[in-house]
Amino acid sequence: MSITADCHLHSSFSGDSHTPMEEMVLRGIALGLETMCFTEHQDFDYPDREGLDGKIFLLDTDPYLYDLARLKEKYAGKIRLLFGVELGLQPEALRKNAVYAKSYEFDFIIGSSHICHGKDVYYPDFFQGRSKEEALREYFESTLENIRKFSNFDVYGHLDYAVRYAPEKDEGYSYSAYRDIFDEILNEFLDKGKGIELNTGGIKKGMRDLHPCMGVLKRYRELGGEIVTVGSDSHDTGHIGDSFDRAAEVLRECGFRYYCVFEKRNPEFHKL
Repeated sequence: MSITADCHLHSSFSGDSHTPMEEMVLRGIALGLETMCFTEHQDFDYPDREGLDGKIFLLDTDPYLYDLARLKEKYAGKIRLLFGVELGLQPEALRKNAVYAKSYEFDFIIGSSHICHGKDVYYPDFFQGRSKEEALREYFESTLENIRKFSNFDVYGHLDYAVRYAPEKDEGYSYSAYRDIFDEILNEFLDKGKGIELNTGGIKKGMRDLHPCMGVLKRYRELGGEIVTVGSDSHDTGHIGDSFDRAAEVLRECGFRYYCVFEKRNPEFHKL
């Protein structure tokens, strides 16, 4: 396995995981990982739904940090554990995210778009009543808005995340169909010195491609982009390091020679 760092992981400190962090660490060691970065969810102003309190995605950071520190000490010499967070970006949460990102000494911050204009794209109602292309374009335009308004993150997570939950998922989807908006997004990243994440989590959801699709990755590299982290987006022990061999092949095919790991908000470049 040429990629030995999983930089997108959720344990029971995230509202949608029930797996203790230590179980995930032990699995990572067994898989031969050298680095694991936990990136627990912090989604301010997540909308309530029937049967779901939006506060489920608010992170209780101090217990998370204490447990991580305990495991760092316990497994020192066996694996490097890093302190990360996945911030759910939306304009309504701008101030809260800005304050929070400065409140802790994170190793790594992923900025992500889970909510688009008050709706979680995980649910089918985001796509109902319009074409798949219209829904995805709204999602990508809201992503661009988030990037223009907030910049205290290191990479953008699963850039085309909404495709994972679209009708027929990534069938018929490509970079070229949204070239205009993607180029604006990628140029914003380059102007601000931000990277992107290659996220393998869509494979277990039935997608054919990784996040983002190869067309987006190739374009990012063509424009001069070099900062790419790799994450499984695993919420349990069963998907840690998923499809990392494929991720390495995709990165090489797109022209990358390195992948990145962030520690103390600084990128390290590791050869593929």
